[in-house]
Amino acid sequence: MIMLIHNKKSILKYFLHRFKSSRGQSLAEFAVITAMMATFIATAIPKFSDVMEAGKANKSIDELDKILLQAKNFYETTAALEGRGRLPGQDKFDMVVGGYTDSTELLDDLLLFDSFSDTTLGKKWVSVFGTDNPKALMPSGSNFRDDTLSADVNKAGEVICRNCPLGRMKGSEEWLSLFNREELVSPFQDGHYIYIVIPGYGTGEDVVAPRICVADGESPKHLHKIMDL
Repeated sequence: MIMLIHNKKSILKYFLHRFKSSRGQSLAEFAVITAMMATFIATAIPKFSDVMEAGKANKSIDELDKILLQAKNFYETTAALEGRGRLPGQDKFDMVVGGYTDSTELLDDLLLFDSFSDTTLGKKWVSVFGTDNPKALMPSGSNFRDDTLSADVNKAGEVICRNCPLGRMKGSEEWLSLFNREELVSPFQDGHYIYIVIPGYGTGEDVVAPRICVADGESPKHLHKIMDL
């Protein structure tokens, strides 16, 4: 692309030189040169824009990798301290975060989830660093939600979280702690980092670990990553 722009500049210089060195240039010839300049500029701008968007996408993917790395560290740390690994936002390894309990539904929805403004799918996803985080606000019109800390027992006396670890925090606080309270900000204007956790299940040697999917709300369909533990 740089070579293309360079060649266009050379052509422009040639025509401008001809225009300056020739006497009695007509208004029609001047109009032709002006039109060519406008065409060159118009064709170069989209190419620069494409490169910028690709750069933002690559940056966002790198940030998603960082989030997954910290999720893995958190899982391994809680496994050592609590006896069973869990992910940020999970009160226990077999509890859901967000709106998915199986991978098939998640993958099907990702094929359709191409904008933060999708009201149906957006409600199934949880903000990584908090929906009201002043340094990483979610875009206006999005429907992402915050993870909440599950009570051990609800008002009706029903056990919600049996043998849950003490000192656990809501998801956004656990993420912020993992990143030393330095939240990651999407390079996209309408971007916002979101995630879901599909719960693990089983006991003993038959236990299946939870699965996490992280995405950029700019376009979860194209900007997401899934990790099994």
